[in-house]
Amino acid sequence: MPELPEVETIARGLANKIVGKTIARVDVAWKPIAVAPKGVRFARALEGERVVRSWRRGKYVVLDLASGRRLVTSLRMTGRLIVRAAGDGPYPYAHVVLHFTDGTHLVFSEMRKFGRMRLVEPGEPWDADLGIEPLGKPFTPQAFNGIVSGRTTPVKALLLDQRRIAGIGNIYACEALWVARIRPDRPAGALTKPSLRRLHRAIVDVLLEACKMGGSSVDDYVDADGLRGGFQNVLSVYGRLGRPCARCGKSIVRTVLGGRGTWWCRGCQR
Repeated sequence: MPELPEVETIARGLANKIVGKTIARVDVAWKPIAVAPKGVRFARALEGERVVRSWRRGKYVVLDLASGRRLVTSLRMTGRLIVRAAGDGPYPYAHVVLHFTDGTHLVFSEMRKFGRMRLVEPGEPWDADLGIEPLGKPFTPQAFNGIVSGRTTPVKALLLDQRRIAGIGNIYACEALWVARIRPDRPAGALTKPSLRRLHRAIVDVLLEACKMGGSSVDDYVDADGLRGGFQNVLSVYGRLGRPCARCGKSIVRTVLGGRGTWWCRGCQR
């Protein structure tokens, strides 16, 4: 599933390719994937709209439109947003296609049909349940301490809770905990202040580095150009079961925590 770095990479790619363009028409091949407010026809409402901004909130790609509406896309497990040139042929699993007046088009492809592209009215609090952005200025060590304080939840499960911190998924939770030398099953509220400082720094550093490398293509993820990311080549623990830890040499293990596969090192994550 695309996480913060992958979604950030896609949003930046769309900013370079479609901001300023006007939608001429919209094709919807599978109606449940395209969600609109009651009484609004998704395709008809988007005709003539101009894209004025592309950005990310948590794991959502957000396109701001000139009318004040927003197009919010959840990629879920296998979703892709691909910009295609005029004259390009059909793209696999293309459920929504935005055709621009210059002939280019934006394809929302979703093999499993779990993703959604939602049209949001101006002022609608669509992201009210999402937590703090880990790459935003408000995510200070003090704010992180407040999120963690008193929590008996395993620290890895807390990092995955989108209501508290928006955008971190399984890959980057595992990687940040390894960098900070913290066991993933440790109760979040039991972490010491030095441990919390290390983990806060690790979260920010890992996410920034992954964004710089275009995200991790461990499954189906590609960016807006259809290109794979590069961070999967430098992962320290995620997906590395049985391989030696780069820090202490002991074998990486995989356990299940909160229903999610969790990779970590028993030797140096204590």
